[in-house]
Amino acid sequence: MKVAILAGGLGTRLAEETETKPKPMVEIGGRPILWHIMMHYSHYGFDDFAIALGYKSEVIKKYMVDYCSLNSNLTVNLKDGLVTKHTDYCPDWTVDLIDTGIHTNTGGRIKRLAPYMGNETFMLTWGDGVSDVNLQDLLAFHRSHGKLATLTAVRPTARFGHLELESDQITEFSEKPQLGEGWINGAFFVLEPGVFDYIEGDDTQWEKAPLERLAQDGQLMAYRHTSFWQCMDTMRDKRLLESLWQSGDAPWKIWEKQQNANLINGSQGLHRNGNGAYATSPRA
Repeated sequence: MKVAILAGGLGTRLAEETETKPKPMVEIGGRPILWHIMMHYSHYGFDDFAIALGYKSEVIKKYMVDYCSLNSNLTVNLKDGLVTKHTDYCPDWTVDLIDTGIHTNTGGRIKRLAPYMGNETFMLTWGDGVSDVNLQDLLAFHRSHGKLATLTAVRPTARFGHLELESDQITEFSEKPQLGEGWINGAFFVLEPGVFDYIEGDDTQWEKAPLERLAQDGQLMAYRHTSFWQCMDTMRDKRLLESLWQSGDAPWKIWEKQQNANLINGSQGLHRNGNGAYATSPRA
């Protein structure tokens, strides 16, 4: 299943960092936040990515092309230019890097990815937020209701997109209202190809007309996530995420927590299943 990541915005509220790099390349713990997001998806077995590029797209392209070299010990033969990598691990990811225009809006970027989605269910998220949402549970919820779109609804301290819910169905969607606390849009979408029909073109903002119309048509459902979620809109957000990472207990670092649990419980026969999660093998 494809995972679409929007990584083309200007990131003006992080100007201290984004003058020289796109926002998804701002680092947390020495790694771009884009890497953290991809590690999250990969942990649940989703390794096929399509990244919508825009502002300073060359930085992300270079990072992906050079990823294994940058994260490996190397032997370089200066005479013939041969480079030998010495590494035990390189992620088994396929990454489509798609230029979607510097000034294209979020809906337009999503629609430009349509040819790469394979006319099947796909996942979508922003390149600037992390969470510990269980992506397999999210996908199972999406498949259970048969609608076109599922978004992950969260309760953060800040206010972004406000959702009105009846049971798990979204009846009204409004982006960044001046309202009290409630469920908001945390991204981490699961979508059917039919959502592309709700996007007119490059100027369309996904968080406006498309989501509003999907809600009006009864095609937008909410997966309620009550655990960790945090976007990185400002330097304050970046410092918060950095402090969590440096504490050694970053809530979204689920891939390492599961690996550590595997080591601790190895004698119990833990094994990794085809979805990328860990399960206990039955004892003989």
